[in-house]
Amino acid sequence: QDVGSMRVAKRTSTRCGAARDVQQDPKVGQKDRKRHLPRVAIVGRPNVGKSALFNRITGGGAAIVHDEAGVTRDRSYVDAAWEGRKFTVVDTGGVLRLGGGDVSPSEREMAEWNAEEDLGLPAMVELQAKIAMQESNVAVLVVDGQQGVTQADRDIVQWLRRDLPTLPVLLAVNKCESTTKGEMQALEFWELGMEPRAVSAISGYKVAELLDDVVSYFPEEEIENEEEEEPDEETEPVALAIVGRPNVGKSSLLNAITGENRCIVSPKSGTTRDAIDMEFTASTGERFKLIDTAGIRKKAAVASSKDRKEELSVNRAIRAIRRADVVALVLDALQGPTEQDFRLAELIVQEGRACIIVINKWDTVEEKDSNTAAQYEKNLRVQLRNLDWAPVVFSSALTGQRVQKVLNAALQAGKQHRTRITTSTLNMVLEEATNWKSPPAGKNGKRGKVYYGTQVAVKPPTFVLFVNQTDAFNDSYKRFMEKQFRENVGFPGTPIRIFWRGKDKSWLEQRGKVKRR
Repeated sequence: QDVGSMRVAKRTSTRCGAARDVQQDPKVGQKDRKRHLPRVAIVGRPNVGKSALFNRITGGGAAIVHDEAGVTRDRSYVDAAWEGRKFTVVDTGGVLRLGGGDVSPSEREMAEWNAEEDLGLPAMVELQAKIAMQESNVAVLVVDGQQGVTQADRDIVQWLRRDLPTLPVLLAVNKCESTTKGEMQALEFWELGMEPRAVSAISGYKVAELLDDVVSYFPEEEIENEEEEEPDEETEPVALAIVGRPNVGKSSLLNAITGENRCIVSPKSGTTRDAIDMEFTASTGERFKLIDTAGIRKKAAVASSKDRKEELSVNRAIRAIRRADVVALVLDALQGPTEQDFRLAELIVQEGRACIIVINKWDTVEEKDSNTAAQYEKNLRVQLRNLDWAPVVFSSALTGQRVQKVLNAALQAGKQHRTRITTSTLNMVLEEATNWKSPPAGKNGKRGKVYYGTQVAVKPPTFVLFVNQTDAFNDSYKRFMEKQFRENVGFPGTPIRIFWRGKDKSWLEQRGKVKRR
């Protein structure tokens, strides 16, 4: 079944020994987001392989997979397709107390989980799982076939029957890598009163049959006569990645933007681990893909902690920057910019992403007057000089102050990021700039000359200037030229790249300056 161009490298075995591919449809999420896709929630207690199954179904590595329990916390949505049916898969954190708190103490084996009890993190993780199941068409309850039935499994089944009696639930007995022992391991789970399905998220064993059962619960798909249209870049949602150091309020900002508790917020730094994508439509009708990320500490601090989970989380956050259109760099108003913020700014510029700077927790700054914000921004520009073109928004995720301005600034930065200007306009700016300040002389004493320029790319706007000799244009003059571009054309909120190309031999031959051999 060829329903997408992306295929998982590993293949999913069927009963008869043939193979079918679990596929992710790259066109899902374009035109199909106009209507609500069926949703599949993957739930279960910690460390049973939910994220591994999530990755197997969606055909990628969207979720962090780790041997330690409790890695996934927020719910994560990824679109996929199977047998021509498109749907959304929801990964959730491990739950233990859905039955109402009467879980056997023997289930509390995880030291980290116990340490987080005082902060209420387990309850918040379980709330996210509840929301995922309530909005889904079908749920897949994942259990550990090697460990057998536990009290937590029984409690989850009891809660599902009591609170969500109409929700179809499929029981997936994971970690059944052995084709002979797998079926025997699954037999024990008949105790839960549901048909167990032996699967292996790692090898793909029997995942195909599980997906066949999943799609059978979807509502009838509406047949549309309109032709499939290619996605328009102008109508695609703006991908906005929210990044920063730990505990600066990134998840709080996303919740404030969306108006719901989409991400878990806790006083403990490092609460967010995965990069969480969420589509959001603003009141103005503009569409965004918001990406909440884990806090990024210094590389040396991450390495010294020897925490593999944090290393994976930071890598996901960096990847989120690379796939974003706009990056919101969030700073703590009281702490101000730090060396790590400067490093993050360098990374944003290096990746060519548009950027806005969000000064969060502005409500905590005392004794403000009409000049406080201006002075703060002035000092900020000095410390983050590599982002001197990025707009600054003073906001408070807690009170909702200027949250709408964050979206407005991101939208404008995104538009500037893909702006293209005409060659005539560009060369008019070049002529005025060179007339205002003549290029310096090169090593041979000959003064530099700019012949013409052209824009060759967007995201970010990229220009090539053709000159007589590149060594005549020092860094100071290059900065002057970039400043002229920004003053005369614009480009607020986005980096611009300017390449200086000198006359090579082929260029001279075309103009008859030298003879061809």
